[in-house]
Amino acid sequence: MVHEQVHATCVAIGGAGVLLRGPSGAGKSDLALRLIDGGGTDGPRLVADDRVDLSLRAGRVWARAPGPLKGLLEVRGVGIMPMKALDEAPIALVCDLVAPPLVERLPEVVTTPILDLDIPFIRLAPFEASAPAKIRLALRRLPWEAVDGDTDIIAGRIGEHS
Repeated sequence: MVHEQVHATCVAIGGAGVLLRGPSGAGKSDLALRLIDGGGTDGPRLVADDRVDLSLRAGRVWARAPGPLKGLLEVRGVGIMPMKALDEAPIALVCDLVAPPLVERLPEVVTTPILDLDIPFIRLAPFEASAPAKIRLALRRLPWEAVDGDTDIIAGRIGEHS
């Protein structure tokens, strides 16, 4: 099995893993907290914070937390907090966290290679109030296969009210 560990955070929204990448202090954990705390019908859940183990199985890239970090989220100013977490999730979207001037106004749909698979990719400014909503919109818009191969089911889980 092909695998690697990356410095990132992963949240599952409606069963779809969103890999948040950026340097230390970029806002990965903060954005994950806002996605999870914002709730919604899609039930966002933590998969991994700070370090994410990625593996290639059955034509999908799967994310999970390294054992000691499972269910823990760093909340700056508060501490390391226990969170309900999923064991793993298939990566459906990679989101690089960047400064606002680096976010394109009208980006084309692009992908980035993860373990030699092309995964849909966006850049966002993580501290914008709309960042969690933009991630949900990107999941509805971008092409990817759901865990069960039916994108309509996952799109329904993400919902129109997110």
